[in-house]
Amino acid sequence: MNVLEINNLKKYFETSAGVVHSVDGVSFNISKGETLGLVGESGCGKTTTGRTIIKLYEPTGGQIIFNGVDITGMTQKEMLPVRKKMQMIFQDPYASLNPRMTIGDIVIEPMIIHKIPKEQHRDRMINLLRRVGLNSEHANRYPHEFSGGQRQRVGIARALAVEPEFIICDEPISALDVSIQAQVVNMLEDLQKDLGLTYLFIAHDLSMVRHISSRVAVMYLGEIVELAESSELYKNPKHPYTRSLLSSIPIPDPDKSDERKIIPLSGEIPSPLNPPKGCKFSTRCPIFKSDCKNIKPVLKNIGNEHFCACPFV
Repeated sequence: MNVLEINNLKKYFETSAGVVHSVDGVSFNISKGETLGLVGESGCGKTTTGRTIIKLYEPTGGQIIFNGVDITGMTQKEMLPVRKKMQMIFQDPYASLNPRMTIGDIVIEPMIIHKIPKEQHRDRMINLLRRVGLNSEHANRYPHEFSGGQRQRVGIARALAVEPEFIICDEPISALDVSIQAQVVNMLEDLQKDLGLTYLFIAHDLSMVRHISSRVAVMYLGEIVELAESSELYKNPKHPYTRSLLSSIPIPDPDKSDERKIIPLSGEIPSPLNPPKGCKFSTRCPIFKSDCKNIKPVLKNIGNEHFCACPFV
C-alpha cells in the first residue's frame, strides 16, 4: 500500500528575472514502512519537493495523494488533519526552533495545535524527549543551551509529538558534526521500526542515504533521472549523472581509492531560470548525442523496477 503518490509534481517560482523551475514534473510513490532517499546536488530541488509535498509551498501543477486522498487542492485549514499524519524534520536545527520557547513548550506546541487533550501533554513530551536521547531536565531549558545534535533531537521529538505516519526528513544531518550524524540516523531507523514510520529522506550525503534508504531517487535540475532499490542503484548505476555522483563518494581504503575511476562532470549546472531544452543533463553529459537537445527523456523501467531517464544507457 502506498502512503504517498506524487504524479508530475511541479513548483515554479516567479522572480524579477523570470520563472524558476525548481520542481519540474517529479513522480514517485512511497510504500508504508519504507524509506525513499532523495539525492542530488545542492539547488536541484530536493528541499522544494519536500516542502511542496507537505504544502508549505503550493504546487504549481501535478498531484499529491496521501493515504489515497488527493490533497493537492486542499486549503491550509483543510490540511490541518492531514498534517497530523504528515510531519517534517527541518535541515537547520538552529533556525527551526523558536529561541524564546523552552524545549518542553516546543514539543508540546503541535499537541496544542492538533487539540490533543491537555492532561496528556507533559507525559507525552517527557516520553518523547527520552525516546530521542534527552531527559525531563532538558524540558525547561532553551535551544541556545544545546548543541546542534541535541537541537535536532528536539526537532525529531516535535515531529513525533502528534504520532504521524509519514515524516519528510529534509537533510536532517547535514548541519551536524560527522560524529553525531550516525547517531541521529540510527535513532531514525530505530524509531521507524518501533513506530512503523514511513520516511522521505532528503540528503546529499550518498553514503548515508545508502545506509538508511530502501529505494533511492536521484534528482537533477528539478527532475528525477534515476530511481531504484538502494543496493541496485549503488551496484549498477545507469544514468551518467548517477555514475558521476557515486564515483565521487570517498572510500576510506587508500588502495581501493587509488584504483577507483572518478567520473568528472564538465561545465556548471545550468540555471533553473533557463534550463536546457530536451535533456537537462545534456550540457554536462559524457555520452551526449545530438538527439539529446531535442528529446526530453522519460523515466522508464529498464528492468527489475530500476527506472532511468536516458534512452542511451
